Amino acid sequence: MAHILLAEDDDAMRRYLTSALRGAGHYVTAVDNGLKALEQMSEIETDLLLADVVMPGLDGVELARRAAKDRPHLKVMFITGFAAVALNERQQHAAGTRVLSKPFHLRELVSEIEAMLECDHEAG
Repeated sequence: MAHILLAEDDDAMRRYLTSALRGAGHYVTAVDNGLKALEQMSEIETDLLLADVVMPGLDGVELARRAAKDRPHLKVMFITGFAAVALNERQQHAAGTRVLSKPFHLRELVSEIEAMLECDHEAG
């Protein structure tokens, strides 16, 4: 079981993703913005950051950049309703970072997360 930190500003989407990920056997800490997520990163051990790209205050890309300073091996998955091309123009991402475009099926999300976490276990 992995600990996933979910940063999603849409209440319904956050509840939906939290429920699905917990149903898949993961422990989930869910927050509604990037600043709260950054605070949580300093308090809890996190295996994977699942962040919406566009959030008020601190967006997902900046959140991941700041989190990587203290945790360079943190797995990151972005979820976005915007084209991944725009995301790639803003920042070069670390190897293993993934982008999942909305809308997506929960099976796809869980499968992508499992694959990311499995790669970590195989490498270690």
